Amino acid sequence: MQSSTNPECIPSLEFPEIPNKDELLEIVPGVYLGPYSAAMNSKLEVLKQVGISHVVCIRQNIEANFVRPNFPQHFKYLVLDVADSPTENIITHFPKVKTFVDSCLSSGGKVLLHGNAGISRSAALMIAFIMETYGLNYRDAFHYVQQRRFCINPNEGFVQQLMEYEPIYLANYQARKSGERLNQSGGVKRAHEDEPRDDMMDT
Repeated sequence: MQSSTNPECIPSLEFPEIPNKDELLEIVPGVYLGPYSAAMNSKLEVLKQVGISHVVCIRQNIEANFVRPNFPQHFKYLVLDVADSPTENIITHFPKVKTFVDSCLSSGGKVLLHGNAGISRSAALMIAFIMETYGLNYRDAFHYVQQRRFCINPNEGFVQQLMEYEPIYLANYQARKSGERLNQSGGVKRAHEDEPRDDMMDT
């Protein structure tokens, strides 16, 4: 499937000269990706300085003792139970992450997506968000995210689900864009209709 939007449509950000896999990195404006070490207790001031207001915390039950929401009094959390397994159904989480991130951005906030290592699960969810937001296919979205965080490596099951997600999100993306174009053309038409006619101005 071809991408319906060119990657150049994504707002450009400067790439870090020496990306650090232990730090959170801004993938697109206001949306960050990183490991749990970027969201642990010692990182509160860093997160505040960055302007983080929302956090997507991805873990499975056996990780709950050491991968957890550390600052519920400071940030709004979305906690997802996801195993880093090729058989895990991660596609069901794509819409809720998109809704959560969009809500954060629309309120002027910034959001961090993290799992344990920030390599597979959180990367897959970030790629899905990029795909749906900018109308990219999996490979374009993967390469874009990898440019920012070089160590990402979604497991093979997640990759397959991301590729299967393309026709689903693309239909929604194209419908949304068509609606925006209709609204824009309707707005232009209404603007012309509201303008006084020449014959009325002569009266």
